[in-house]
Amino acid sequence: MSLIDFRHVDLVYPIREHRAITLKEFILRGLFRQLNQSKKEVHALHDICLQVHEGERLGIIGFNGAGKSTLLRTIAGIYPIAGGTRRVHGKMCSLFDIAVGLEHDATGWQNIRFRSYLQGETPRSVEKKLPAIAEFSELGEFLDLPLRCYSAGMIMRLAFAIATSGEPEILLIDEVFGTGDLVFQKKAEARMKDFIDRAKVVVMVGHQLSFLEEFCNRIIWLNQGRIHADGPARDIIAAYEQQVQALRAAA
Repeated sequence: MSLIDFRHVDLVYPIREHRAITLKEFILRGLFRQLNQSKKEVHALHDICLQVHEGERLGIIGFNGAGKSTLLRTIAGIYPIAGGTRRVHGKMCSLFDIAVGLEHDATGWQNIRFRSYLQGETPRSVEKKLPAIAEFSELGEFLDLPLRCYSAGMIMRLAFAIATSGEPEILLIDEVFGTGDLVFQKKAEARMKDFIDRAKVVVMVGHQLSFLEEFCNRIIWLNQGRIHADGPARDIIAAYEQQVQALRAAA
């Protein structure tokens, strides 16, 4: 059974276009509650057919604006689809914007609990994980202080420790992110590898092709919101690199 099953999925962004108007037009239109706005739409994803099975590590590549992060967030259920069917089976963990949900006036301990609840943990399960999360973050007594006392690197450490403490069936990763100093980065890389190994399905977006080739067994190449190619990681990445080189040579 596919854990992720997209059939002819379309995603459309509504956009309002504003035209400069005179003060007289603004007053008259405002009185009658008529704003000078014309609706436009951006077709972000076109006819996406995608099935991802247990054991697959899927990478998504493409140029900027191809729809990579949009597809990832559609899988996560953040964006509603305009057409087709979206079916996702399993507990999901999304590793993008990992610091979202952290409260700067709350302590590190409180944030571990708050953020963990957002990830679907229960009070009982969080209490069991508190020591391990604290130990991995290496923040020590800083966990007793509010986040406004933390540096940006310390916040990322805490966010990463919390985000990678779960047991997801479907793991979604948007780009590989930095987590502070070099020593901690090495530790974070090892934890990320273990986190990826534990998930049943991994879908990741990135521009670091070597990272994707190492961790993914399958790649889809998006172009203008459509699946341009889908196949073994090494083959698709090689074809993508050829096109990149050809475009650079033509520039």
